[in-house]
Amino acid sequence: QVQLVESGGGLVQAGGSLRLSCAASGRTLSSNAMGWFRQAPGKEREFVAAISWSGGSIYYADSVKGRFTISRDNAKNTVYLQMNSLKPEDTAVYYCAASRRAWSRVTMHDEYDYWGQGTQVTVSS
Repeated sequence: QVQLVESGGGLVQAGGSLRLSCAASGRTLSSNAMGWFRQAPGKEREFVAAISWSGGSIYYADSVKGRFTISRDNAKNTVYLQMNSLKPEDTAVYYCAASRRAWSRVTMHDEYDYWGQGTQVTVSS
């Protein structure tokens, strides 16, 4: 079994930055793609970013491209999401997730077997 714990969320003004972390425990995830999703009130969960097990493949949603950076440290079993130039529309609960495969259908939430509990990000205007 795998447990994922997100941290780093909070309240920030528009234009500010936050860095989310996702620590995995239970087993090593160095062979699994990892993703970040978010869900705003009244909206469906949406894909934000994904990174392959090696870090060699990375994919972003158009809405965050150029502002967010995903990275991972397999030695620490941790994935990060650096969020810059935040906008009010980035307000959501952010979830990290572990895929069952190295890199496949990474934008689809049903590709991911394990999910964290989420961390709230609120961007004020």
